[in-house]
Amino acid sequence: MTGSMPHRAGQGGGIASDPRLLAGAAGGLLTALVALWAFRGLPLGGLALWFTPLPLFAAGIGFGPVAVLLALVASAALLLLSGSAIGLGLFLALFGLPAGLLVLAARDGALGLAFALLGLIPAAGVLLAALLLADFEGGMEGALRAAAEAGLARMGLSAPESVVAELVRIKAAAIGFWAAMALLANAALAAFLLRRGGVIPAAPAWQKARLPAWYAVPVALAFGFWLAADDGADAVPLSLLLVLLVPVFLHGLAGFHRATAGLPGRPFLLGAAYAALLILSVPVALGVAGYGFYDILNGTRARRAAPPRS
Repeated sequence: MTGSMPHRAGQGGGIASDPRLLAGAAGGLLTALVALWAFRGLPLGGLALWFTPLPLFAAGIGFGPVAVLLALVASAALLLLSGSAIGLGLFLALFGLPAGLLVLAARDGALGLAFALLGLIPAAGVLLAALLLADFEGGMEGALRAAAEAGLARMGLSAPESVVAELVRIKAAAIGFWAAMALLANAALAAFLLRRGGVIPAAPAWQKARLPAWYAVPVALAFGFWLAADDGADAVPLSLLLVLLVPVFLHGLAGFHRATAGLPGRPFLLGAAYAALLILSVPVALGVAGYGFYDILNGTRARRAAPPRS
């Protein structure tokens, strides 16, 4: 995700002499302003919340790890000084720390680890939430049930117990999924804007990203825990499994883009695939994830069978 454009400090001192420091400070200020706009309930604040990591990615992709770390520290300090401690925790957990980790993971242009983090970070969030809510009546599932019932009550809706139970099972996974998608979308948007502005020569080619082979291990463990869970008490293991499958799904999409490269009907094939994904989301998404697993294993076998380089 990080561009390869060199950045040299000027002859003089101060923040304006080093573009990395200037970009980091500006990114931190913009991030804090967008976050405060969302937390204070200003117009379109709900939408603004999803764009809080955009300045962080812009600083990191365009100017490297120093810039994104400075932007993260500056934004956190500004949020803390504003008296928004809860907002600071929410920002750091959902977008701040994940954005910094993703930029650091992709600093050499290798997106495999960054893809893996899109599943590992939400999974860590699910485990942390389960730990923090252990003393709540019913644990994390009880807290999710209370939140689902309160949300339905505010909207004046009533739902059967079976519907509420399904909402409880997937609510944590849904939060993790949309947070991962927001991070990915903001990184892609930042890279696009930086490329159009001439800051980086080219945006990273996400279609070439490959998950590392070891990523199959946490997915298999989560699948085993889910199978071993009792009926009606599987919200945590199911959420872990679903969020860990997100990078596999993305790997499958990337593999499909690679497999169709050069085909004469490629635009039609891609359009049909995405249309099917929108219409038949669950079965098609599972199929794409299955293809992702196949591509991971096939790529691993191909690398092992390749002759050693002299």
